[in-house]
Amino acid sequence: MDSPEIVAMDRIQRALGHRIRELRKAKGWAQETFADHCGMHRGHMGQVERGESNLTLSTLLIITEKLGVAVSDLFEEIA
Repeated sequence: MDSPEIVAMDRIQRALGHRIRELRKAKGWAQETFADHCGMHRGHMGQVERGESNLTLSTLLIITEKLGVAVSDLFEEIA
């Protein structure tokens, strides 16, 4: 059985991925195009957006830079 901390982290990771997808779509970018723009493999971007990949700080900073948002903007709706 997963600990409450792991469950909470999984929920945050999925919510973060959803927020990244939401902001990418608002820009009108396909996932593949955005992945290329970020210098990431397309499959990895899919994992990020599905909340299956634990982002490094450097990847998070690249994503926010390419989206033109602050890191805090990704966490606005995640509680």
